[in-house]
Amino acid sequence: MGIKTFRPVTPSQRYRTVPDFEEITKKSPVKSLTEAKPSKGGRNSHGHVTMRHRGGGHKRRYRIVDFKRDKHGIPAKVEAIEYDPNRSARLALLLYADGERRYILAPEGLVPGMTVVSGQKVEPQVGNAMQLANILEGTFVHAIELRKGQGAVLVRSAGGYAQLMAKEGGYAHLKLPSTEVRLVPLECQATLGQVGNLLHNNVSIGKAGAQRWRGRKPRNRGVAMNPVDHPMGGGEGKSSGGRHPCSPWGQIAKGLRTRRNRRTDRMIVRGRKR
Repeated sequence: MGIKTFRPVTPSQRYRTVPDFEEITKKSPVKSLTEAKPSKGGRNSHGHVTMRHRGGGHKRRYRIVDFKRDKHGIPAKVEAIEYDPNRSARLALLLYADGERRYILAPEGLVPGMTVVSGQKVEPQVGNAMQLANILEGTFVHAIELRKGQGAVLVRSAGGYAQLMAKEGGYAHLKLPSTEVRLVPLECQATLGQVGNLLHNNVSIGKAGAQRWRGRKPRNRGVAMNPVDHPMGGGEGKSSGGRHPCSPWGQIAKGLRTRRNRRTDRMIVRGRKR
């Protein structure tokens, strides 16, 4: 993957960059592996806005991705690498030996024509999925389960990878992209390699319209509002808020710890801030 720049014939093109999509080998998805994704505009079933600054955007269909990799022992040939508008990673279209097609997250280095397989004991090559108990220490993995058979929930975005640090007492020590070291049961499954599309973070949006294409509406600063609308609003002339940054409902915006899942605190060996 590379980054494409523009000759700035308009002001908005001066800083705009886009991926060159060289790795994409198939433009349209397999229709049977997609489903409708209606635009909700950040509203719930009652019509109330529960997620601000959402709405509009280009129409898109959801690609059904196989996060479980439960066709064990059946080899699959990589037919194509496709674009997915719903995530930062690319998708790999697999054709299994029994004729079934499925999508998986495309790891770095996986190209059409290669063969991947999932199971208990398979070859340690990019794209293969196996239990953490069968993966060598020091290996980079992605698409990791937290419970056996649940499906991948960790490390699924572009360029992400976790490193298997050690195995002890039925658990694997995984160093996540946030530098947190977490315990994951050894019977959980993971995919070898690093998620592809490594340069995704280097893409510059460049103009406000590109955010609108993605369904992101403009955000208004709290200090620009009236006191009735935001705790940081009001003041004579321009003001910096006069208090710690917060949400419209008073929730501290910087530095406040919001994690409340004490049930899984014991699974964190080393936090990302320690």
